[in-house]
Amino acid sequence: MTDTLAPTRPMPPPQLPDAVRRGSYLLDPVHTRVLFSVSHFGISTFYGEFLRPTGMLDLSSSQQGAEAGALTVSVPVANVRTSVDLLDEELCSRDWLDAGRFPNVTLTSTSPVSLASRAFHVAGNLSLHGVTREIVLDATFVGAGINPVKQVYTIGFDIRGTLRRSDFGVLAALPQIGEEVGLIVSAAFELQSS
Repeated sequence: MTDTLAPTRPMPPPQLPDAVRRGSYLLDPVHTRVLFSVSHFGISTFYGEFLRPTGMLDLSSSQQGAEAGALTVSVPVANVRTSVDLLDEELCSRDWLDAGRFPNVTLTSTSPVSLASRAFHVAGNLSLHGVTREIVLDATFVGAGINPVKQVYTIGFDIRGTLRRSDFGVLAALPQIGEEVGLIVSAAFELQSS
């Protein structure tokens, strides 16, 4: 069931980070967006998206008593979408992301994700095109509460950062197509157990 219609009752105010429920969460693929941006010939910024991501977030108490957790987000390379069908096929080819040999792009946190404040960092390993590298991304806690349509406790984050695609062996069309790739993950996680 999707929540394409507006809720029929008022929504409660979103919770602050220190009030978020602890437990195991699964990523909601319908309400999560994984976007990328790249310079197009130095003239404009081109955007694309990876559809149907999966992931998990495990929030528990750290030894210091603060909220902390492990985070994983993975997207199938074959689900890359732009506004151009031919480009989608090209991005999946061996010249670019090589979906046949490297079917997924995955981010796995390597240190606890702390919810002590709205803004925090996610340090982790990013696996792309057969290469795994450490990366640090900026994250913002958006809110948490009961989704009024699905009636599921949900927590949301925005995660942003940049990477150099040559670091992952994606060298096609450099430098005409930009070296730096911007990442935006607007993630919603649904509580499974507490």
